[in-house]
Amino acid sequence: MLTFAFDVGETIVRDDRYWASWADWLDIPRHTLSALVGAVVAQNRDNADALRLLRPGINVDAEYAAREAAGRGERIEEEDLYPDVRPALTALRAAGHRTLIAGNQTGRAADLLRGLDLPVDGIATSGEWGVAKPDPAFFARLAKFADAPPDRIVYVGDHPANDVMPARAAGLRTAHIRRGPWGHLWADTPVAAAADWQINSLLDLPSLAR
Repeated sequence: MLTFAFDVGETIVRDDRYWASWADWLDIPRHTLSALVGAVVAQNRDNADALRLLRPGINVDAEYAAREAAGRGERIEEEDLYPDVRPALTALRAAGHRTLIAGNQTGRAADLLRGLDLPVDGIATSGEWGVAKPDPAFFARLAKFADAPPDRIVYVGDHPANDVMPARAAGLRTAHIRRGPWGHLWADTPVAAAADWQINSLLDLPSLAR
């Protein structure tokens, strides 16, 4: 039996709504922010730098809180899930594996994900743990959360620098998924190739794990 732990953004959840809501809040065209997100991704920068390019000096945490207070805050709903998420999670559990979600997200995102009643054994985020990827402490916390040896945990994510490399360094097995800007941009690079598996869909996982 393995434990499969999943990143959130662009692994199980599409980021379309997230960035669109920021664009609407800042009253800028959605395409402008989307293009800037792509630009900072290509430069291997923090994706929040796209907001800082548009509003120099912006306090992202303060703006996040203001959005929540105005009732225009974070939302994760069924339509935000990639269509392979529920079938893949269900298949993995049916095969006897454990499934977890653990990524760089807010505590609010963790609550929203729990509200979707996904077929997982646990959900946690960096906002709840107080430590974020690629910090090795995140993966140490994940191993404790999974209650499994690192080599029996498969971390699934789209970002080679945040997911594949630090998870491997922590002794976990890894699967790199080719989707989202990060997943596609670095799919053919050595850092992505370092993953134990390279997949195009979460539905690839049940057969690979046999």
